[in-house]
Amino acid sequence: MDIGLVGLGKMGGNMRTRLRNAGHTVVGYDRNPDVSDVASLEELVGALPSPKVVWVMVPAGDPTRDTVRALGELLGEGDVVVDGGNSRWTDDQANAEALEGQGVGFVDCGVSGGVWGLENGYALMYGGDADDIAKVQPAFDALKPEGEFGSVHAGAVGAGHFSKMVHNGIEYAIMQAYAEGWELLEKAQVTENVTEVFRSWREGTVIRSWLLDLLVAALDDDPGLADIRGYAEDSGEGRWTVEAGIENAVATPAITAALYARFVSRQDDSPAMKAVAAMRNQFGGHATQTAAPKGGDAGGGTPDQSGAAQQAGAGSGHEGGES
Repeated sequence: MDIGLVGLGKMGGNMRTRLRNAGHTVVGYDRNPDVSDVASLEELVGALPSPKVVWVMVPAGDPTRDTVRALGELLGEGDVVVDGGNSRWTDDQANAEALEGQGVGFVDCGVSGGVWGLENGYALMYGGDADDIAKVQPAFDALKPEGEFGSVHAGAVGAGHFSKMVHNGIEYAIMQAYAEGWELLEKAQVTENVTEVFRSWREGTVIRSWLLDLLVAALDDDPGLADIRGYAEDSGEGRWTVEAGIENAVATPAITAALYARFVSRQDDSPAMKAVAAMRNQFGGHATQTAAPKGGDAGGGTPDQSGAAQQAGAGSGHEGGES
């Protein structure tokens, strides 16, 4: 098939290569002329036979909305736009309605696979009308992993990105569980070789996974992860998953906790934990940790600390088992 591809970054560029390796003709456009096949969206659309299929791989939000809007002015009856980025599923419905007036179809496609997709294939979750899906199906077949699984028509417009959103929420929770287990094994100092324990779990255990494989690879590259700062961003889909859980009255405690852990990771000195420490000190006399004074170590409930710490520590105990 002939297909246009807008956005040739790490994933988009690899997807172009995988599609071409499968024998498809890809016309790619990117704002970076060094990787672009054409100089403009107009030139990309003009190079495609009808019905035209254009796959968009640009950042979610305004960049995607603006690109879809621009394509709507260039495409016509029977053409299809595919949004393969990380858009929120509610944007899909708005984009589909905007294109409908021109008779242009819209397909949303959640894509998982990252930088490994070129070699291993991409897991695809797509939503849209069956006729529009059929026009894109050869590309789906080329991009998906070999084998029976890895590709699904999830439902109507929005279903693809909604499925990918939940997928990423689950990913947050799994990653957090591995991370907490690794920290505990390292901190307890009972296990002599934590990396080898994780490596052993890659076969035969019920928690084996590709994420586990990737963690072991990271530990091989950087034992103890000494070169990595404990700071983790979130792409937005974890937040959207938690919000969807609230909207549908579905409890998502593991996903929510994993998301919040990422927020905490961005604070060198958590203001919330300062407040918790202060309250523990007030009701139970629990020691607080201060910054080290010049020429000395940081204290913990010592006479060098605040009068409140001394006072609470002298006369009060635990209040109702709180901690």
